[in-house]
Amino acid sequence: MTNEPHQPHWQGHRERLRTKLLARGAGALDDYEILEVLLMAFIPRRDVKPIAKALQAKFKTLSAVLAAPASELVKVEGVGETVAAYLKAISELNSRAAREEIQTREAISSWTALVEYVRREIQHETREQFRVLFLDRKNQLITDEIMGRGTVDHAPVYPREIARRALEIQCSSLILVHNHPSGDPKPSRADIDITREIIDVLQPFDITVHDHLIVGTAGVVSFRSSGLI
Repeated sequence: MTNEPHQPHWQGHRERLRTKLLARGAGALDDYEILEVLLMAFIPRRDVKPIAKALQAKFKTLSAVLAAPASELVKVEGVGETVAAYLKAISELNSRAAREEIQTREAISSWTALVEYVRREIQHETREQFRVLFLDRKNQLITDEIMGRGTVDHAPVYPREIARRALEIQCSSLILVHNHPSGDPKPSRADIDITREIIDVLQPFDITVHDHLIVGTAGVVSFRSSGLI
């Protein structure tokens, strides 16, 4: 009598998880199970459930996992440089898909898509980052550019540099975006002042500042909705 090879327990788990996904849709999966499905493709011969749960425990949310730098991802046991690279590729796919949503329609009329895009881009940044979404006459995105990088609570911003770039690419309007690494998106006095300076510098060129969005893990604050513009 020959003994059949014993199937690893995780192989049956993979099949059940795959069946659940196909039969009930991705929405039926918990966050760590979504991570498992991704890891299953990258790590073919190992139980990936502990790795998925370790990623969730370290970074707390799926968006934070995808936003994490490769240098932090590889600190999780079971995540090597190859897996980290694949996760960063998925993150970039998400960003490009979100960018397409606001490139193919008026950015200012696609509030949900716009907020999703800026949150995905910078809500987990550990240092302040000041970005500008330059728009054309149809309010469609020309380009999204980082105009300032800084510390945990300040990013240098130069209104005249923003004006120079806006004229260079012939943009008609723009949306200012920056993050608060503290997580609290409440505008500071300095945020309000720099917004006014940028508006004043652009006014002679008939370039409109539609909004200034402050992004934190606790949410997104719109200057326009708050009556600050």
